[in-house]
Amino acid sequence: MPTLLIVDDEKKIRDVVREYAEFDGFDVIEAADGMEAVSKANENDIDVIVMDIMMPRLDGFSACKEIRKTKKTPIIMLSARGEEYDKLFGFEIGVDDYVVKPFSPKELIARMRAVMKRSSFSAAGEEEIVTYKGLTINFTAREVIVDGKKAQMTPKEYDLLFYLVRNMNIALSRDKLLEEVWGYDFYGDDRTVDTHIKMLRNSLGEYRNLIVTLRGMGYKFEKIC
Repeated sequence: MPTLLIVDDEKKIRDVVREYAEFDGFDVIEAADGMEAVSKANENDIDVIVMDIMMPRLDGFSACKEIRKTKKTPIIMLSARGEEYDKLFGFEIGVDDYVVKPFSPKELIARMRAVMKRSSFSAAGEEEIVTYKGLTINFTAREVIVDGKKAQMTPKEYDLLFYLVRNMNIALSRDKLLEEVWGYDFYGDDRTVDTHIKMLRNSLGEYRNLIVTLRGMGYKFEKIC
């Protein structure tokens, strides 16, 4: 049975998430602030974390950074702050997904299942390396080397790049990328894909042009000869 850590200073939010999560087969651990979240994440075997941003003692972003020092547990931020800046910052520090309040508890559970599935798949991965000039993409190690230097990428950038490369030279719509990379039916703005493509291109440096924009449709990763 998977274990959820729900972190929010509002008891009503924790109660709602607990009810739906337990109905879906999760064990649930609660924390009311970031400090408590870090402690419980380190003391327990957690499968997924859902965490608010604005909390006393230690905010969600800071708690996420602390947890990421020792754990790779999937983290979903749950916040009333829906600005692109907040989402980008979250993804840059290692957040796996971002849900804006008010939210659908059923959708949140689906997202939890999706990030857990991706995390499990990544851990089990197969030995596969793709190279092109100074670019090396190691699927097994979840590592990307750009001209001798390891690229510092967010978990979602890795997921997106790996999916693009595995479907090399195939035109992929934004909806398809949302469905396959995010792992659920996305109820929001497809600019999420565009934002992550921009981040990914920055991480790839001079190899950014391997990701081609298909106007009015989506993207593809150009065939490497």
